[in-house]
Amino acid sequence: MSSQFKEQQGFVTFAVNTKDTNYLELAYLQCLNIKATQEQNSYAVIVDPATNKLVTAQHRRAFDYVIVMDSTDRIFDVPYGFEATADYYTPFKETIKLESDLLFTQSIDHWWTAFRLKNVCLSTGAKTFAGLRSTVRKYREALDANSLPDVYNGLMYFRYSRESTDFFAVARSVFYTWAQISQELRQFDTIVPSTDVVYAITAEIMGRETVTMPSMDFINFVHMKSGFNGWSDARSWIDTVMTERDGDVIRINNLNQYAPVHYHDKSYATKELIEYYEQRVLG
Repeated sequence: MSSQFKEQQGFVTFAVNTKDTNYLELAYLQCLNIKATQEQNSYAVIVDPATNKLVTAQHRRAFDYVIVMDSTDRIFDVPYGFEATADYYTPFKETIKLESDLLFTQSIDHWWTAFRLKNVCLSTGAKTFAGLRSTVRKYREALDANSLPDVYNGLMYFRYSRESTDFFAVARSVFYTWAQISQELRQFDTIVPSTDVVYAITAEIMGRETVTMPSMDFINFVHMKSGFNGWSDARSWIDTVMTERDGDVIRINNLNQYAPVHYHDKSYATKELIEYYEQRVLG
């Protein structure tokens, strides 16, 4: 095992604070949530030097690893590019990489066995709060126009291997050469590529069958961006439907959510919710 790795498996997220969003606090809530819901629950947060200065002793009680990126790397000059360095910074030989605004409502420990069928596995599709595969395509029109796979980086798995090293190398190359690549694609010429877009292109280059398992329909999450659920983007889902909690389970319009929930609206991560998990996990 490379000296980079400290443990066999664990969860990773990036927390690079912006003027508008405290991603470090979202990662802290996610870490507490994982500690409360998962048996395999080692957790690493990857931060830039500025965000690292905001990490408190209380944060470190929860985080197993705080890993500081080299912000002089040219990948930082590319919007969202640092996401494609997960293979370089993860302390785990097997990693489930998450976006920080995603919470678990129950254990997914059995997913590790399914993930191990691949060296890289991107989640595909997105569920509505009703538990159905979302048919809304307005956020995915450019992917559809180019017949690219419907992948999401919000939840993905990778294992230390030649395939995962190649995957992230190709993804970084796509970020670096986006100006040229976008000219060869439909509807992308004026778009700043999201990580989802870059990983979709990477999956197509690598061979989508090598990095996805669409037959494993449970390897995805509930996406609470309003449009995915058929609502207007003018309002947050929090202002559209009734939401409550029963322990770890999130209930939306009286429907229990058993898949991971990508809550999207950062205001869902309230002080009260953080304190609830602090009491459960840290005492």
